[in-house]
Amino acid sequence: MKGSESLVHTLTGCSIEVCFANPGTSEMHFLAALDRIGGIRCSLCLFEGVATGAADGYARMAGKPAVTLLHCGPGLANGLANLHNAQRAASPILNVVGDHARHHVALNSPLTSDVKAVAKTFSDWVHKVDDPGSLPQCTVDAIKAARTPPGSVSTLVLPADIAWEDGAAPRAQEFHTTYAAVPDERISDAVRILERKQPALFFVTGQALGESGLKALGRIANASGAEFLARINNARIERGAGRVAIDRIPYPVDEALDRLKHLQHIFVVGTEEPVAFFAYPGKPGKLAPPNCEVHLFARPEEDAASALRELADRLGAA
Repeated sequence: MKGSESLVHTLTGCSIEVCFANPGTSEMHFLAALDRIGGIRCSLCLFEGVATGAADGYARMAGKPAVTLLHCGPGLANGLANLHNAQRAASPILNVVGDHARHHVALNSPLTSDVKAVAKTFSDWVHKVDDPGSLPQCTVDAIKAARTPPGSVSTLVLPADIAWEDGAAPRAQEFHTTYAAVPDERISDAVRILERKQPALFFVTGQALGESGLKALGRIANASGAEFLARINNARIERGAGRVAIDRIPYPVDEALDRLKHLQHIFVVGTEEPVAFFAYPGKPGKLAPPNCEVHLFARPEEDAASALRELADRLGAA
């Protein structure tokens, strides 16, 4: 079995179903294997930024990774802007980036580049395959990294000769995304603070913006008077009839400062404390009022929705 075939079988064995591709010569063997083996729907994209943007959108809606297929370092570089967005949104993505054959790199032909260095700018996990026998395990590791909560961008660099040489037997593995529990003391601290009835805000993103998290935020607001706002940029906000509506923090600095000026407590959920997008002369970078306490409620890798439901229950929220 060729390396390209082993790679495709491993991808399907790990429940990868979609590939967004802008390939070139060094990716032809992998592309042919995708077509020959089946099991993965491959969509041709006319620009690399479209491929990475489509993979980001797919991950946000499906909650699982798609594969991008990109051509060498320059092709990857063309798609970096949307990989930046994906990384910020904690979207699980696996980039497969072709490269020159291992013996050809020394010739310094066109498109030769340090693909790993390019990938590291907006990838959380990067590996260049140097042996056909390691390709299946490297693929599993890449998918595992991409699916680790809250989600991340993985990049697997695939030299062309790894794809056409004989490879190892494919791997298959099931993945179950499990978020860590929010420590009980943080929930208890939030109860004590909210019972004081001081002006408080939940500043949220990620899991908290799903239907379950929003419902819990609505209950908390009804029970305690606390407010809630989303970040400006979020992976996804569930909306529709019957769901709790949420506004985003204003983008202009003066409007954001005015919106938060009365607060004494801000609970951050899946994010960091609110800050301005850019620096401006004479204006603060942090948006919380000077005497406002900022409390960590849930980290991005923690189960924010469950913790918010627990908090609502402890407050006696209907």
